[in-house]
Amino acid sequence: MSRKTISSGGLSAGRRILIIGLSGAATLLAAAMFVALWAAWVFQGVGPAAREGDATTVSLRRGASVPEIASTLERAGVVRSAAVFVTAAKLTGAARSLQAGEYLIPSHASMARVLADIRDGQVVRRQITIPEGMTSEMAAELLSREPALTGVAPAPPEGAILPETYQFEKGEDRAAVLKRMMDARDEVVTMLWNRRQPGLPFTTVEEAMTLASIVEKETGIASERPRVAAVFVNRLRKGIRLQSDPTIIYGISGGRPLGRGIRASEIAAPTPYNTYRIDGLPPTPIANPGRAAIAAVLDPPQTDELFFVANGKGGHVFAATLDEHNANVAKWRSVERSKAKGTGESVPVGEGGETDPASIKAEP
Repeated sequence: MSRKTISSGGLSAGRRILIIGLSGAATLLAAAMFVALWAAWVFQGVGPAAREGDATTVSLRRGASVPEIASTLERAGVVRSAAVFVTAAKLTGAARSLQAGEYLIPSHASMARVLADIRDGQVVRRQITIPEGMTSEMAAELLSREPALTGVAPAPPEGAILPETYQFEKGEDRAAVLKRMMDARDEVVTMLWNRRQPGLPFTTVEEAMTLASIVEKETGIASERPRVAAVFVNRLRKGIRLQSDPTIIYGISGGRPLGRGIRASEIAAPTPYNTYRIDGLPPTPIANPGRAAIAAVLDPPQTDELFFVANGKGGHVFAATLDEHNANVAKWRSVERSKAKGTGESVPVGEGGETDPASIKAEP
């Protein structure tokens, strides 16, 4: 066979290179398509199962880069591939908007959902509740005991915060949460003060808050607050001492429960907060009143009532005259004696409770 026949029956070097090149390109294209399909499945498909329970908590620090966020998510077991997460974040533009915080990732959540939640800042919202009538010192202690918060928040002035439920994020500064509580109080007080009833027997917001705090501590029944407020407003107008047990307690313990009745010696003690001994209002609020108590003080109903006393059922009975009041007190004393007889305890001096007034001996 001649050399010419062999050459004409085979492929030229150029064609062989072309075929090899096309074959390689097809292989690369197939590989790329496989990778793209795999990445799409990883991004859009069902995500990993939570290692424990129905969800996984992941904390992303402030200032973290996209690769760091992706690695954190992969280590936590909520995404299958950090590389795919980084690529998706960049291609979708989400990389510019990822937000720090604590996230609760449901089991089997897709990477697409994880990315969207972090882009939208769907962080875990924790909450803390300041009960109505809590003192500022006790509220600061409550904040200090919340382990998810950071920093220090000293107790603000009495009556400076609004009792409510407040949301916060893990790692948030306690001072920032406290500021929201104080800002909320200012907003509510400003609104209600601007709508206040004319002719009230006080002239400043601080005085209004002081009276509202007394109303708050006198009754835990919301429907009674306007009526209790009216009693105290009427007494201030007539120059009658308020004679409120909670003010005595505040002067003794700073508003913390005594765990006993008020003693006769404590009623007689001339402290700045003893409204049995001082005229008008005490020097500061005795707690943080809620919006209902503040509203009641700034717009009390028109009544002629000057007295109230516990009724033995958790509420109070009201009276316009001393004779009516003394009759109500006698009934309450009978209830006290019955309770004391059943427990073997003696009847305390005063009315024995933070929410009960000590206006037994009140005289116009």
